[in-house]
Amino acid sequence: MGYKDIYDRFISAIHRGDLKPGERAPSIRSLAQELGVAKKTVESAYDILIGEGYLVSRGPRGTVVNPDLVIDSAYWNQSPTRLEDPDLRTVVDLRDTRGFFQLGIPSLDEFPYKKWLLLSGKAVRSMTYEDMNYPPVMGHLPLRQAIANYLSISRGVNCTADQVFITNGYNSSLRLILEAMASSSDKVVFEEPGYFFGQKLLERRGQNLHYAPVDSEGVNVDFLETHHNDAKLVIITPSHQSPLTVSLSLPRRHQLLNWAQERRAWVIEDDYDGEFHFSRKNIPSLKSLDVFDRVIYVGTFSKTIMPSLRTAYVVIPKALIPQFYETAEIVETGLPLLPQRILESFISSGAFFKHLKRMRSLYESRRRMVRDAFIEIYGDFFDMPLQNGGMHIVAFLKHGAQDRELCHIWQSHNLQVLPLSMCYAQKKHRKYGLVIGYTNIKSKQEAISALRLPYQQTLELL
Repeated sequence: MGYKDIYDRFISAIHRGDLKPGERAPSIRSLAQELGVAKKTVESAYDILIGEGYLVSRGPRGTVVNPDLVIDSAYWNQSPTRLEDPDLRTVVDLRDTRGFFQLGIPSLDEFPYKKWLLLSGKAVRSMTYEDMNYPPVMGHLPLRQAIANYLSISRGVNCTADQVFITNGYNSSLRLILEAMASSSDKVVFEEPGYFFGQKLLERRGQNLHYAPVDSEGVNVDFLETHHNDAKLVIITPSHQSPLTVSLSLPRRHQLLNWAQERRAWVIEDDYDGEFHFSRKNIPSLKSLDVFDRVIYVGTFSKTIMPSLRTAYVVIPKALIPQFYETAEIVETGLPLLPQRILESFISSGAFFKHLKRMRSLYESRRRMVRDAFIEIYGDFFDMPLQNGGMHIVAFLKHGAQDRELCHIWQSHNLQVLPLSMCYAQKKHRKYGLVIGYTNIKSKQEAISALRLPYQQTLELL
């Protein structure tokens, strides 16, 4: 049982009238003993209930149902909204819940807030009447210029501002590309395993979706040539494959680009965390090798700055700019101007480059620290190889395939890990393990304390 189950039970009991305003709730210790869960699990549920106003903490006198609570029975009688796909429900819960080892979140404790707030204030004060109009559909021109300059220096991408489209996240970028370039009958090839939400988006759009396996050198291009020579789009994560974190080898990069040119196919490069490469110098993007202009480059600031900014970008081959512009006019609403101006200032001032340099060093040490803590406690059950970079680590089960059951146990202790098997669309050739974020773990002791919470249950399962 997880904290969400406890939360749901309280909500149900309050709305049914089983727990009335002013009535005392069980103590955390006694409820944890009764349900057979960790105190931390009950504490997490109580914290949410208190934050939402259902419960009130009175210190030593205990916790009670809010005496001023007014129950809207009509609302309660409505059918609740539930996600039908259990895998989607699991990943959405992970994304929407704060906890240890959360995936895809940059180090929020080390972000230069003061600098960001200073630039935000300047951006607000410099707003003019002209800025109150509709923002450009491609995005704020100075921001697009700043991104083009950054990509040229940091990722080796030779592009101009005219090729850069600002979007509000990866899904928005992928939808824009599909709307502009692909019909439902066009074959699209995705990595196996691959990014969960990208896979679900393609499935829901009814794409002619196929998969290419990933090994230690990245996506298998020989497989692509043998089985999918008629593909129109290939979507990959070459810098750090999602979720396995392996890098696409240089021979395969050239092989893929030559194949795309010969077959008149397009490659979508999702470079979601390519900035964070540790073992050697930062590897160039696939786009930097693209002499044929067959690569559509997708980047995001969710991993380098903050997810709540909801800002990403697409670099379009020159030949495709007109059709992307026309599509964007119809399907894209554009981002608010103010965040774009703040982001442009952050990049142009040099603060972004300075922040990335600090994060590379910090992430390298935190990654090693979390891995060492994990191996110290669970080394008998998992293999945990370190790749050359990325913002998460994969712990492969040495035996068995119970990563989903294990994930549920860990989530009940507020450890927001993802089962590796969930990233596979097909049942054959699956690998099993846990995908673990490390970027917000501040010390080895913090990692060890968190990892020990599900130890006994993990031992019993494995």
